[in-house]
Amino acid sequence: MILDELANLTRQRIEKEKNKHPFSEVKKKAELIALREMEVQEFDYPFEEALRSPGLSIIAEVKKASPSKGVIAEDFPYLEIAKEYERSGANAISCLTEPVRFKGSDKYLTEIAESVTVPVLRKDFVIDPYMIYQAKIMGASAILLIAAILSDDELAEYFSIADRLGLSCLFEAHDKEEVMRCLNAGARIVGVNNRNLKDFSVDLNNSINLRKLVPEDVIFVAESGISDPDDVKRLKENGTDAVLIGEMLMRSDDKKRLIHKLKSCTGKSAPKIKICGLKSQEDIETVNELKPDFVGFVFADFSKRYIRAEEAQKLRKKLIPEIKAVGVFVDEDIKKLEEYVRLGIIDIVQLHGHEDETYIRQLKKDFPNVEVIKVFNMKQLQDCTVINNSSADYVMFDSGYGTGEVFNWNFIGDVDKPFFLAGGLTPENVSQAIEETKPFAVDVSSGVEKDGTKDAELINAFINNVRR
Repeated sequence: MILDELANLTRQRIEKEKNKHPFSEVKKKAELIALREMEVQEFDYPFEEALRSPGLSIIAEVKKASPSKGVIAEDFPYLEIAKEYERSGANAISCLTEPVRFKGSDKYLTEIAESVTVPVLRKDFVIDPYMIYQAKIMGASAILLIAAILSDDELAEYFSIADRLGLSCLFEAHDKEEVMRCLNAGARIVGVNNRNLKDFSVDLNNSINLRKLVPEDVIFVAESGISDPDDVKRLKENGTDAVLIGEMLMRSDDKKRLIHKLKSCTGKSAPKIKICGLKSQEDIETVNELKPDFVGFVFADFSKRYIRAEEAQKLRKKLIPEIKAVGVFVDEDIKKLEEYVRLGIIDIVQLHGHEDETYIRQLKKDFPNVEVIKVFNMKQLQDCTVINNSSADYVMFDSGYGTGEVFNWNFIGDVDKPFFLAGGLTPENVSQAIEETKPFAVDVSSGVEKDGTKDAELINAFINNVRR
């Protein structure tokens, strides 16, 4: 059986690694990392927190190959893939570290964990405590424990070691007996693999049928064989908490759009939030406390919310890392706009003027890691073909240049691209706007202002109403 072969290959690999880096050395290093983390705060197990968010969570897998499919991605920019998953709203990332049949690497996981803020799962065939300590050193937030290759005592022991290190455990089962073994070991997360590792056949009903065995307070994950949004919707309706998706995402030419579509079809939790038009230290203090996903600095000098680059740079330095800074431009010379990126003032560019596809492509060519939002004025019905084919990472629908005017949300039409909704949003109408349009994100400026300045109570009310 392929699983036995993989376990044996892993044993051979780990014995070689122990000769290079002795068990005692690796254990001591991992425990020291855990001790330092504990001195700051109690373990919060971010992988579990990510999977407990409302709706169906997505664990997006970074995978070059598999035993059943061979090489999936000849071109394998693993860091860019992981960052794209994070930007697209994946709740967690799974990274293969098995080097022979999956072409994985410990290096991939280490670099990914350093580059993203979402939790990362070490996907490997854990057959020795050594690998748990390795995972901690690599920066993983979770490990995989496969019931089929571990005894009951090993499941319990490995879970205990991981727990003491602040690592979550995704227990993997294939049948009823294995599910019960995982639960008896104390599992807080149980994943059911829909792939039969004897003949590689896939049956989604495996997850659906075994779901009822797992208590509601234990996170339930469906793994493997998920091939389209209908599969995801079916699993969500059956009470699945999270899905682990590898091949479908790895083969997608537009991972961001696919993740957006998967979340849309399952009623995933609240849209992301952008508070635009920040100008003061007080504004920064407010957003640092309330933690929207994005803030906007307006660099169009005709706007009443205009801010000079020097002032924006000072404010940006005081912004917490979790919040991304968006620069809002209107028909700006592309060289000047690029300077804002080089100076580190902004993470994302928002184009609010007549910038065409040539402009957008040039910007993305010069700065491939910078995301672009293209705004479409929705005073008139837009051609959705043009919108969907935009090379921008996101589109935004607005009624004008920060006018606060509400437009007819039905104008959005059949948009198949992650979009920001703006234009006249307030704490009072944002819930209805989300219900009717199901955006990727909502953007507000005048709707959270009093007398032309940002109001902390209104921002708090807006964010609460979105996330509710």
